Amino acid sequence: MRTIIRDVRLFDGERTTPRATVLIVDDRITEYDGGGADLEIDGVGKTLLPGLIDAHTHTFDAGDLAKALANGVTTELDMFCLPANLATQRAQAAARDDIADFRSSGTLATTPGGHPSQLMSAPGIEELGIEPIETIADPGHAVDFVRARLAEGADYLKIVIDDGAVHGTELPVLSAETATALVEAAHAADLRVIAHAITAAEVRIAVDAGVDGLAHVWTDTSAASDELVERIAAQGIFVVSTLVYFEAITQRTIEVPDCAEPGTAVGARAVARALHRAGVPLLAGTDATPFVPVHGADLHRELLLLTDAGLGNEQALAAATSLPARYFGLADRGRIAPGLRADLLLVDGDPTTDITATTAIADVWRRGVRHTH
Repeated sequence: MRTIIRDVRLFDGERTTPRATVLIVDDRITEYDGGGADLEIDGVGKTLLPGLIDAHTHTFDAGDLAKALANGVTTELDMFCLPANLATQRAQAAARDDIADFRSSGTLATTPGGHPSQLMSAPGIEELGIEPIETIADPGHAVDFVRARLAEGADYLKIVIDDGAVHGTELPVLSAETATALVEAAHAADLRVIAHAITAAEVRIAVDAGVDGLAHVWTDTSAASDELVERIAAQGIFVVSTLVYFEAITQRTIEVPDCAEPGTAVGARAVARALHRAGVPLLAGTDATPFVPVHGADLHRELLLLTDAGLGNEQALAAATSLPARYFGLADRGRIAPGLRADLLLVDGDPTTDITATTAIADVWRRGVRHTH
């Protein structure tokens, strides 16, 4: 199958070309050879982008991945998947082109009684079939914990450092020694480590432990945070933004199982702005769940919030395409270039000047299979 998209504005994941012709052959992007095609699409007035990548989700079934794809998200990076679902979802994502692709941390690393245990009694949770998960109590178990995640099929390791303060509660928290041991064990097994940490104090523990990335911006903006931003920049740590998550959980009129203290969203935006000014790589992520934020749709809201935090439109688009691909080792996607997967998003208008144009979806391709809106 040969598909040509003619005279389209092209954002290739890094930069914009005002007018280009793109050739898709089967499941790959191919250098345009001047020949004909089985299908030709007029790209005038439209923009072609790499399929979007949501760098922080929680995927419970194929329905979540279907919602993602319908909204132009061709890959989700799951940050805690139920062990019973991981193999099933991986197989579905590999076999089907009508749902988004999927990578996962599998079971996250938290201390007994630690976050997210406080969510296990929330309304609707029982319908998801959630059962108690393996936890880690001391650094001596780090190697075995990481081995278990590898056996489970994890693509990276997520650790949780959260004392509950942002949610108005008090929780046991992973010790600094255990966090460090987990990072060392994961790196020895060639796994990236991403830390859930949402206060400056928690982030310092994660940074000291040597994590590769943060699953959220943090939410308190003390003067000492300036030094923390500089450390993160110096250590080359990436940060997943999840501004839409903090926005959702501070809107107490919305029924969500994880409410936060007032001001959390404002603090998160301020931290994102500081990180961006310091040159820290920001990756677009939503923390989507079956509740809120919403799979797929809320990544577009995240892009708008990133521009509000000071990113240019192309920088925000890169945060949802080439940057997550780079920092999570997905070398076959996130850009539009010959030889890469044909995971693509075609929209009406120009999101490089109006970021909301990403919602005006005309077509989505997943491994070269076209889904028309």
